[in-house]
Amino acid sequence: MRLSNPVIVIALAQLLGTSLWFSANSAADDLALNWQISVTDIGWLTNAVQGGFILGTLALALGGIADRFRASQIFIVSTLAGAVFNAGFAWLADGLSSAVIFRFLVGVCLAGIYPMGMKLIVSWAPERAGAALAQLVAMLTLGTALPHGLREAGADLPWQWIISASSALALVAAILIHYLGDGPHLPPPLRQSAVLPGDRSSGPPAVFQAFRIPRFRAAAWGYFGHMWELYAFWAMVPLLVSGTALFEQFPALGIPGLSFCIIAAGALGCVIGGRYSRKYGSGPVAVAALATSGSCALVFALLWSTLPAPALALLLLIWGATVIADSPQFSALSATACPRHLVGAALAIQNSIGFAITVISITGASVLFERIGPSAVWLLLPGPIVGLLGFSLTMRRAAG
Repeated sequence: MRLSNPVIVIALAQLLGTSLWFSANSAADDLALNWQISVTDIGWLTNAVQGGFILGTLALALGGIADRFRASQIFIVSTLAGAVFNAGFAWLADGLSSAVIFRFLVGVCLAGIYPMGMKLIVSWAPERAGAALAQLVAMLTLGTALPHGLREAGADLPWQWIISASSALALVAAILIHYLGDGPHLPPPLRQSAVLPGDRSSGPPAVFQAFRIPRFRAAAWGYFGHMWELYAFWAMVPLLVSGTALFEQFPALGIPGLSFCIIAAGALGCVIGGRYSRKYGSGPVAVAALATSGSCALVFALLWSTLPAPALALLLLIWGATVIADSPQFSALSATACPRHLVGAALAIQNSIGFAITVISITGASVLFERIGPSAVWLLLPGPIVGLLGFSLTMRRAAG
């Protein structure tokens, strides 16, 4: 069975599958009350997911799994397992220690959802990778925001049911990819028997050789700088809402509703960026988005305590829209820069390094927020600066 628009199907599956990512953050207030845990502890729950994702992507890339098995098969198995572990977090975890274990396992499973979703996109629509990946990351962004929306819609329900809803959505994602399958535009999976010990076309050496390609290395610099900012910002959004005048000025939306709007704005940013990428190219769009999100971080850090609530809300919406809009464009640049037979492994290793960076920024931001409140966003600013400089200088050297 083949579904009519593969890109839309993959994007929808990404939306539903990645709702597992921040499901715990949507229940932060309930967890803090029931388990007597702090903001820093909530940060550890987020970092557990990131740590699992890093381990999973390393296994995919260095073990050659990403290019030895069909992307659709990896996606399906990972989504089903992620749904089970997420439900285990909701109903079996009884404190921070057991919760961290379940969230870590969810992160391992997400490694088979996000990078494999990107590979599926390239397998179906390589000629418009930037715009297609923009749709995919837009759905990732909505998936990240979705638990906050579910929390707002089911405000009177126990937090366990809200988190379990993410598991149900992930099951639907697995069904969609089961019916879609892999696209025709990538080489077939490598057979284990075809991989020789000294073969530098597969395995770890070939994966890391991708960084010798200047255009891949430039895109990786931009991606790494973007990742320093992105997930720390997403993790901090509910804290920024509750720690500023926004919550008092917009009580009807509540913290979950405002958080959903700010994070979900990134989906619109991705779609707009995807359309502009078809006209101007992925590079200029990625640079513009990263520069804008960095500017928003700077303005917020300087003026959050003095801006009126409507202006602060607008600033956070713009920040939410641009903080993720560069991601699909950097990924598209990486995918088109490396050999086709290494797309899965190259994207997985780039994701792995990028998410290792997020562990540092999330931990630092969580600890710093407890001490200085919303001014902790100063910690996010180096990401866009380093990303812009690394991308621009490497591209300039490659052109010269």
